[in-house]
Amino acid sequence: MNKLHGWNTLRNQIFIGFMLVMIIVLTAIGVFTYNQVSVLLRASAERHIKQTAVQTTGKLDALFQQIDSLMMQVSTNSLVQKKLAQEMDGQMLSFSERQSLQEEVRSYEAYATGIRSLELYTSDYRRLLPLDDVQLNDRVPKDWVELADKQKGRLVWIGLDPLDPNTVIAIRSVRLIDRSYMHAGYLMLRIDRNYFELTGTAAGESGGDSREMMLLFDGGGHEIIADSPLRLNKDILLDMDHDSVTIDGETFIEVRHQSELSGWTLVILTPARYTTEGISVLRTAIFVSIAVGGLLFLICSFILSTMITRPILNLIRTMRGARFGTLQRNPDKSSTMELMELNHTYNQMVDSMNEMIQVVYQKEIIQSRTELKALQAQINPHFLFNTLEAFFWALDEKGEDELADNVLAMSGLFRYVINRSDDVEWVTIGDEVDHAELYFKIMEMRLIDRLEWKIDIEEAFRHIPIPKLMIQPLVENAIMHGVEKSNEPGTVVLSIQASDREGYTKVTVSDSGPGMDEDKLSELYNTLQTDEMQHSGKQGIGLINVERRLRLYYDSKASGLTIESQLGQGTSIMFEIPNEFQGGLNT
Repeated sequence: MNKLHGWNTLRNQIFIGFMLVMIIVLTAIGVFTYNQVSVLLRASAERHIKQTAVQTTGKLDALFQQIDSLMMQVSTNSLVQKKLAQEMDGQMLSFSERQSLQEEVRSYEAYATGIRSLELYTSDYRRLLPLDDVQLNDRVPKDWVELADKQKGRLVWIGLDPLDPNTVIAIRSVRLIDRSYMHAGYLMLRIDRNYFELTGTAAGESGGDSREMMLLFDGGGHEIIADSPLRLNKDILLDMDHDSVTIDGETFIEVRHQSELSGWTLVILTPARYTTEGISVLRTAIFVSIAVGGLLFLICSFILSTMITRPILNLIRTMRGARFGTLQRNPDKSSTMELMELNHTYNQMVDSMNEMIQVVYQKEIIQSRTELKALQAQINPHFLFNTLEAFFWALDEKGEDELADNVLAMSGLFRYVINRSDDVEWVTIGDEVDHAELYFKIMEMRLIDRLEWKIDIEEAFRHIPIPKLMIQPLVENAIMHGVEKSNEPGTVVLSIQASDREGYTKVTVSDSGPGMDEDKLSELYNTLQTDEMQHSGKQGIGLINVERRLRLYYDSKASGLTIESQLGQGTSIMFEIPNEFQGGLNT
């Protein structure tokens, strides 16, 4: 615990506080910068991926448009139109006519690379080109033909050739222009799959970077091209609910685009790590910045805390030296205004206190000399006691028994007050009650038949310790302010009884005097609390003395004086003390 307390210094508090603030600020700025820049880097990478997808899709659509244009030229060729019209009229083409038609069609194949063949069929599925007797419904599934019929002359991109997986088939229905676009047959194109290979083009435009993997699926979800060595699940790739996929433990960002011309879907996969390759550099830069900033702030905080606390530590050492002698001024100077003012104030206080110490010392010397003279001027107590005893014996010899008893009571009263050593500050309640009884007897002689008194105490309470002269001042106050101020005889009762508080004894002095109203009672309470003498003569001195000594001797263990009084109904003053208490002044 002492080691922990040794760390709890102002210097360490300033140092640790500044460091915590700096760490929090740098961490918050670093996290905010990292998040914002990471978002920007990811957004930039995603824009690049989407731009690549748009460019690739544009090139793919250009290929589709090129094929569509070629097919349109073939289907609208005059010779093709004428021969199909002839077939519609029931005039079957001869072999030589089919040969001439084949030469005409093959001249178009030179306009596009990758074309395997152009096949021409009649409306009843007979093949005119090439020169064989294969039926269209035997060549492709019937639903493909029905799809071409529904498109009414538009090109239909079917997908992979069932007989040759290395080629792709596209079909369009041929319409006769001069016969109100009547359906007359089918034109089918077989094109090499490599025709749609776009990876080399896209990679070349991006500086040879082959990060992206491109996949092309036909309308049925069949794979046309796949620029990836990985085994891919087409169902996951074509799922529109996912923007990223995980393949062999690596996450890829997926961009899909469906061609409006073909209905095919282009999928581009880019490793997610490439979108955040700049974030690691950013993270390292942030960590280095935080470390460098923290180190610089650490040094600055150490220097600043030392500059603040060093003058304070010097002042503390100077103040500790005051325990060994006269207060010393602190000669240290500080450039900080607050610390300079603190040091100046301390030096002023030192000068003032040294001056006060000197004055008090001189006063003590004067007071000691005065008390010595006062002691020398005091009457010898033994002379006073001997004189009172001589009076007693003289009165006793003359038969003045009442006066003799009063002199004897006065002698006992003086002997209780004067003849005890100053060190004997504690007596018993029995001693105090006996002393109060002597005071009652003397006052009874003075007031004759105007005073009646009573002492109510059990033997068990007589041995309880109590400070000396705590009860007699209350009895004196009751007689002076209760009985003497009344025109009628009065009664004073001293009662010692158990308190309602366990382990406490209650002392009560009651009189049947005129009592006090609420204003006077409040004024008396205020006097007791503030120790101010607001009464004329010596009235109130006894009560204030008892109240003050109750506080000094018992502190919070005993209650102060409690006064109950009503106008015309007398007054009761009481206090409570603990039955067991270590005698001596409670400091």
